[in-house]
Amino acid sequence: MTTVLTYGTFDLFHIGHLRLLERLSSMGDRLVVGVSTDDFNAGKGKSTVVPYADRAAIVGAIKGVDQVLPEESWEQKRSDIVEHGVDLFVMGDDWTGKFDDLSDLCRVEYLPRTKGISTTGLKEMLRVLDPGHIEEMQDALGVLSRLLDHYRDLT
Repeated sequence: MTTVLTYGTFDLFHIGHLRLLERLSSMGDRLVVGVSTDDFNAGKGKSTVVPYADRAAIVGAIKGVDQVLPEESWEQKRSDIVEHGVDLFVMGDDWTGKFDDLSDLCRVEYLPRTKGISTTGLKEMLRVLDPGHIEEMQDALGVLSRLLDHYRDLT
């Protein structure tokens, strides 16, 4: 029996997340997924839109995911590998080389990310809807309007 382990935040769950989990599920008999807690993300300087409990529930509901663990620290990966009898540790290729030290415990692989989609990109698109950003845009339009009025007065 081959156990596969991965970790991620899985915020704003999207097709890239789904494809990753489907691929990981096909790489073994059992898939264990560590989902980063809100506190762990805060310690990394990251914030999430969706709270941990909801992200963990979404990931756990995906066909092929056998177990969800809270990821609370960088250091827990070693103990999780041993505790869950992991044969294969897999991360996205944006992490290439970062977890090679775990290869003394299991095989380590890095998979390509889904092109054209990322949580960061989604957050940037959604930023447009943020009230603070809308206020910034209104202020900028006011400045441009005054500049245009000033330019018209000069001509």
